[in-house]
Amino acid sequence: MAMKDVPDNIFMTTIDAAASWARANSLWPMPFATACCGIELMATASSRFDLARFGAEVMRFSPRQCDLMIVAGRVAMKMLPVLQRIWLQMPEPKWCISMGACACTGGVFDTYAVVQGVDRFIPVDLYVPGCPPRPEQLMAGIIALQDKIKHGGTLNGTEFGKRTQPMGPAPFDLDELIRVREANEKLVALS
Repeated sequence: MAMKDVPDNIFMTTIDAAASWARANSLWPMPFATACCGIELMATASSRFDLARFGAEVMRFSPRQCDLMIVAGRVAMKMLPVLQRIWLQMPEPKWCISMGACACTGGVFDTYAVVQGVDRFIPVDLYVPGCPPRPEQLMAGIIALQDKIKHGGTLNGTEFGKRTQPMGPAPFDLDELIRVREANEKLVALS
C-alpha cells in the first residue's frame, strides 16, 4: 500500500502494537523485597541509576495498581501465602521478575523454611541472577522485559488467560542429564 499523501507527522501501526508499546513503557512495579536484594531494588529507583528513564519508577504498594511484581530476596514459607495473595490481587496483564539467587533458586538457604524458587508458586517472566544483583542488572532485566512485552501481546490481553499454572525453567531433558553425568564421571576419573 503506497503512502504518497500521508504527512510526515503521522505514523501507522496496529492497535495491538500500540497497546504493547504503552504497556512496556509504563510499568508500575510492586516491590516484594525481603532481604539484601531489597536494598539493591531501592537503589535502582535512586537518582544514581534513575529507573524513571524507562517508565518504571512508580513503585506502588497496592497490588491493584501494579502490573509488575519484583520478588527480591528470599521468601520464607510463611510469607508464601502473602506473596500469592498479592499476585492474585494484581490485575491482568501482569508480569513478574525474580531478583537474586534466593528468589530464583533459594540461594544458600537450602532449608525447608525457605522457598526454593518462587517460580514453583507464581509464574515468573524474567530472572535476574546474582547475590545480590547490582541495580544495573535489574535495569537490564526491566529492559529485557519491556522488549518481551513489546513483541507480544494483544489489546484484550487474551494471551494472559493461558497462565494458569506456575511455570519455571524447563527441566533438563534426558540427553542433557546423561551429558552432565558423563562429565562428572570424567572429572572423578581424572582426580
